[in-house]
Order: sequence, then C-alpha cells, then structure tokens
Amino acid sequence: MKASRLLTTEDMRSDAVPAWVNESYEQYSNVVTDQTFPCFFGQKGERKGELRYSFLSHADWTSLPSTLTAFQSLMAKRPLIRRGLFVFIEPEEQEQTLDYYRRYFWDILQYLNDKDESVWPAHTPSDPNHHLWSFCFNGQSMFAFANTPAYKQRITRDLGQSMVIGFQPREIFQGLEGTEPKGHNSREAVRKRVEAWDQIPKHPDISHYGDVDHREWKQFFIGDDCVPITGACPFRAKNDSK
Repeated sequence: MKASRLLTTEDMRSDAVPAWVNESYEQYSNVVTDQTFPCFFGQKGERKGELRYSFLSHADWTSLPSTLTAFQSLMAKRPLIRRGLFVFIEPEEQEQTLDYYRRYFWDILQYLNDKDESVWPAHTPSDPNHHLWSFCFNGQSMFAFANTPAYKQRITRDLGQSMVIGFQPREIFQGLEGTEPKGHNSREAVRKRVEAWDQIPKHPDISHYGDVDHREWKQFFIGDDCVPITGACPFRAKNDSK
C-alpha cells in the first residue's frame, strides 16, 4: 500500500502532479464555482479550500486506501467542517459509456473493501439490499458518488474529462438528514436547482438515508435518465463480521 496522496487545492494546481490532473481539476473547479451551480455545500467548500483531493491512474490504485484513511483522520481533527474527498480518475483516451464508468466505480469501492483491514461495523448492515446499508471503510460509514463525462442529460454530474468520485463521511450530514426539517428543506432546495440545471426531473432512486423504500447504493451512481435502477448491487463486503 502506497503512502497517502491527500491533496489540497494548491497541490492540484502544482507541477507536483501529472498534467492531466491539473487540467481535470481546473475543469471541475470551473463547474462547481459557477455561481449558479446547484450544490451550495460543494461550491462553498471549494471556494473556502475546505475540500481535499486525490487522483488515480488506471494502472495504480494503491494509494487510495491510505489516502482515505488520512482524510478520515483529518475529519476527526475538525469534525464540524463539512469536508469531502474528491478523487480524479485518469481520463480515457476515447469516450466511454455510462455503464463503463459504473463498473469502474464499483470496482474501486470493491478494491477499497478488499484492502480494508477493519471488520464491517456492526451498526451498519453489510447487505446492500437493506435500507440502512452504507459503504464503510476503516469502520466509518461514507457516502460515495460518481460524476463522469458520460452524463449527457444530468449535466451537473459531468465535471470534466475525468470521472470524479466523491467521498463524504456520513457524520457531516448530522442535522441535515432527510427526516429533519432543516435537512429536508436544504435537500429540496438543491434538488430544485439541479433540476433547473439539468432540465430533467430528479432520478427516482434519489431519496434520503434511512428511507425504508430506498436503497442507498442506487444513489451512489444514478442513471442518466428517469428509469429506476434494477438488479443486484455489484458490491459485496469481504470483511463482514457475520
């Protein structure tokens, strides 16, 4: 396992990273700092330098487990800051389909689980078909989501030439849960802005964590349409304590 590659905005713009990382980051930053960008939290975090970043080449993912661990340690030091970790994937030479990126995304989450030395936490179901399932790493529940250049209708999910995977510790949503008035209002405001940007209704699999009719894994990588995702989740926890 390689050493952590937890990067700041300055790092992403420096010559210490590959040129494709500079280019992908600038494309991403131009989108999320647009004043009309729907996600208030992402826009604020980007402008204030509170977010963290990393990158993966197609040939080498070995830095990711230690990077995610370092990000979790950073969160533990200042838990009130609603940080996110955004991982940039080396761009493809030719345009790929959404299904290609979906497989790539789940392969990365499975890789993280394979390298995770912690036992799956007892308080989080390991079965993705359970409404309280969540991806976990190092004993911590996290929300992961994908953005790719293959999105043609949901343009808020296209952040440039790279697939960009976001990781957010679930505790940053405390007080903003879908069952709380503040959380419900914030989510609805963002979703209305997203619909205005995309000119398409929200995906039917978008809900809030804990909704008994909702499966969290489907929200990690939504479709580019309004068709509910069917079939089984590609992810299986290898370190299940049961």
